[in-house]
Amino acid sequence: MNVSTDASPPGQWTADELMHGKAGEEFSTLASPTPNGSATTSGSPKKSGRFSMRSMKTSGKKSTDPLDWGMPGHLTQEEVDVFMKFRDEVEKRGGEFKNTVYSFSLIEGEAYCLGRWLRARKFVYDDVIAMVEEATEVRADARKHDFYPDPVSALGCGPSLFMHCYPQLYPGKAKNGCPIFISKPGVLNTDAMECITSLDGILKFHWHVMMHDYKKRLMDHKKAHPDFCNFQTVTVIDLEHLSTSQLSKRALSIVKTQTAIDSVCFPEIMNKTLVINAPRFFSMTWSIIKGWIDPRTASKIELISSRKSWEARLKDLCDEDEIPSDYGGKGPPTTNALEKEYSPEGVMQEHFQLVHVGSSGHYNVEVPAGGEMEVTLWSRSVNEVIVSIVDQNIKSKVYVGGVSFTHTGGTSDNDKPTSLLLTKERIAGPAKLKVKFESKAGRFASAGNYFVSCAVFEKK
Repeated sequence: MNVSTDASPPGQWTADELMHGKAGEEFSTLASPTPNGSATTSGSPKKSGRFSMRSMKTSGKKSTDPLDWGMPGHLTQEEVDVFMKFRDEVEKRGGEFKNTVYSFSLIEGEAYCLGRWLRARKFVYDDVIAMVEEATEVRADARKHDFYPDPVSALGCGPSLFMHCYPQLYPGKAKNGCPIFISKPGVLNTDAMECITSLDGILKFHWHVMMHDYKKRLMDHKKAHPDFCNFQTVTVIDLEHLSTSQLSKRALSIVKTQTAIDSVCFPEIMNKTLVINAPRFFSMTWSIIKGWIDPRTASKIELISSRKSWEARLKDLCDEDEIPSDYGGKGPPTTNALEKEYSPEGVMQEHFQLVHVGSSGHYNVEVPAGGEMEVTLWSRSVNEVIVSIVDQNIKSKVYVGGVSFTHTGGTSDNDKPTSLLLTKERIAGPAKLKVKFESKAGRFASAGNYFVSCAVFEKK
């Protein structure tokens, strides 16, 4: 197949442009340090020379960097042939096939959107078509529910509870315009997560994040910067506190649930990944895994254990104002950012605690002056407990007493847990509370895990 290089409609690229770039445009996919030690900062193309996905090394010569492979402006004639064939098939099929390809909307631009799918399957046409068909099937059920626009309905609990158990956030943008995503699997609390949601809820919430949160961030930046075309993410995976005991079957299921969607439905959205604070056992494993990954993917992943080194690398990629202060920048710390992003409307502060109840257990929490608190209990333990809320110092002062609580649903990973609002009336501060648990399972039996969620509202 010999593709014509005649002029194309607006938004389309000619074969010549796909191979050599559009005249007058240059774009860098990564915020890479320049020779003088600064970093490229364009989230928009710079008007100089031919198109390049990275800074030109030698004028008039195409870079051979692995990150250039498969990018617009760096395709071979054979790759252009596959690109044009794929483009025609997408337009011919239309409907959900096209919607799957353009999951982030047409605003991404066909050269970049189609290129993501083609690179994911190394420009093997039949494999690309099979991938899109599989992705269309994978997202079919979620599409029927508009990809779960309400995160509370998706999870079965407030997102702030989920983020407490597994902190993940988008604190800002990298220098190239890509959203920054920070994930903290090192502090993933699977016991707490099991109390508040199910794997099905996590799956639905991930659809919500990708199709309503992440997508909106991309589209908003594109509207503000029309030349932005790099619909990818600069990711920081923080492994601080990770231990081998945390790598349980359930923990891996949670991570697998999220990544399974991305791998087939959102190909090639990784721009750069920094794995930081990696424990020694992970570093040794990564040195082996890296040898199995193709050079282009491996070049996007950096494993950095030294805080001084990863802070410096983050500043290469991102302006300091976009980096949280607990990661060496000048932005709000991640705890504050999570509270601002996910705390329910009207809530001044939230407190969470996982309580393991043997024959008994308790959790102490304070209600500040000027505030009033709601206390909610979550669990999937089928053992009955009696829950009460008393004053920490005045034992006879009882706010809530004698409430029986038992999970009444199923116990599989996809069954929803049970929740109970303990405070029918909010408890006004100042007050020092003790949430007490007494097991009915017997003296020598463990009742199980219970997650306590305390929301503080301004006193009316």
